[in-house]
Amino acid sequence: MYKFDGRIRYSEVDSEGKLSLEALLNYFQDCSTFHSEEIGVGLKYLVDRQMAWLLSAWQIVVKRYPVLCEKVIIGTAPYEFKGFMGCRNFLMETESGERLAYANTVWTLMDMEHMRPARIPKELQDAYVLEERLTMDYAPRKIALPRMEGELRENLEVRQHHLDTNLHVNNGQYIRMAMEYLPEGFSIWQMRAEYKQQAHLGDIIMPKVYMPEEEVCLIALNNEEGQPYCITEFLCR
Repeated sequence: MYKFDGRIRYSEVDSEGKLSLEALLNYFQDCSTFHSEEIGVGLKYLVDRQMAWLLSAWQIVVKRYPVLCEKVIIGTAPYEFKGFMGCRNFLMETESGERLAYANTVWTLMDMEHMRPARIPKELQDAYVLEERLTMDYAPRKIALPRMEGELRENLEVRQHHLDTNLHVNNGQYIRMAMEYLPEGFSIWQMRAEYKQQAHLGDIIMPKVYMPEEEVCLIALNNEEGQPYCITEFLCR
């Protein structure tokens, strides 16, 4: 498993001095980027071949949020390639080995010239060492919205700061948007996200909130036709 050391910064904590979920997600994203860059199949490798990994689904489970200045170790390892899809685990631990959080992700390799999924080349597969997948309760990749009327919230317009190097909304930005609609005091222990389509600069996002139970909140970030860009599910303790 590829790992790097970190320390929780003031810019990464919430009002209680604990690492925020969005900052945890950034640690995981950065870890996969560092891993791919270190083995020679990072951003430039993909851009030169008009390819990109697009995230299809997140599942993050939090056992404990680390606090300001706490030292942590972040790790990642791919465990499966199949057709145009790849699966990767993440974890965050303390220096003493306490597991703070872990995650599963599903990725799609895209041909960016023709904007369609591309079979993963052998050269790219061979660059990675597949490991056994983490022991965890794996949730389905797809998220079903409850059969109830969701509550529409104020529209959002995609701005420049929402975009990543692929010129569409970064997957972490969708989570930040969705979290704005969580009830006050909603302490997240699991987050799932399913990415359905890409939003670009100037697109309008129409959030719709569902709360089938007090401990469950789903937010669909839809386009103007009501079709989701991203569906998120948050579970609280």
